[in-house]
Amino acid sequence: MFEGVIPALVTPFKENFEVDFEGIAKNLDYLEKYVDAVVPAGTTGEAATLSHEEHVEVIKYVCEVAKKPVIAGAGSNSTREALFLAKEAEKAGADAVMLVTPYYNKPNAEGLYRHYKAVADEVSIPILVYNVPSRTGINTTPDVVEKLASIERVVGIKEASGNLKQVAEIIRRLGDKFIVLSGDDFMTLPILLLGGKGVISVAANVAPKLMKEMYEAFKSGNVEKARELHYKLMPLFDALFIDTNPIPVKKALELMGLPAGKPRMPLVELSEEKTEKLKKVLESLQLI
Repeated sequence: MFEGVIPALVTPFKENFEVDFEGIAKNLDYLEKYVDAVVPAGTTGEAATLSHEEHVEVIKYVCEVAKKPVIAGAGSNSTREALFLAKEAEKAGADAVMLVTPYYNKPNAEGLYRHYKAVADEVSIPILVYNVPSRTGINTTPDVVEKLASIERVVGIKEASGNLKQVAEIIRRLGDKFIVLSGDDFMTLPILLLGGKGVISVAANVAPKLMKEMYEAFKSGNVEKARELHYKLMPLFDALFIDTNPIPVKKALELMGLPAGKPRMPLVELSEEKTEKLKKVLESLQLI
């Protein structure tokens, strides 16, 4: 469940911006022959603009229809809300939950520890920490991660700091006792080389087969092939962050004929100029 290629699922919307549950099922049909688990209601799933009711319904629906393990996004900058979402995810049948570090209020190390401990004390499924300083304003340093790893049920981290030295230090200290997953598609291969276990991926929504081929090449010891696929995928990694995630990935799915819909405000649809750049990359990879 905590290794390989794990897409952070898009939440498709209808024209009226209601959740498109049939669209979720269609996207899963496209993905699941290649991926190892799925993450609904994370950043890429626009959790920030889902109501609590929608958030829970998305998790429930994915748990019902997914054929792969479900790691549910359940984070909040309020410990009370994170606990509520984590409990609801567990009741829905999620195999694990992923909790982003609390954003905006910027807790210190002790606050972070107590936040995760409070959730871990109330659920019985594994917890992944999600470190993404560019969005939260705080960074879980190796010292903090080491302390969090002492909490029962906190089993690993989605690392999206972009700091390879930090990732290496976490793995050096904790080894196989703690799972490290890349939270940035571009960093997947470097983190695998350092001892990481896989990636929670935006690109896997669009190119699950290629992402899986890169991972499998690495796992089989064919690092040269993995490197070739990494460089083949690099233009896609760049294009999917040509604007704020998930604006570009939703446009990519739309161009591919897969359910996506426009992002909810305050995010807006990808510009025509950036859409043309994205389209060229998708064409080069024969995805459209």
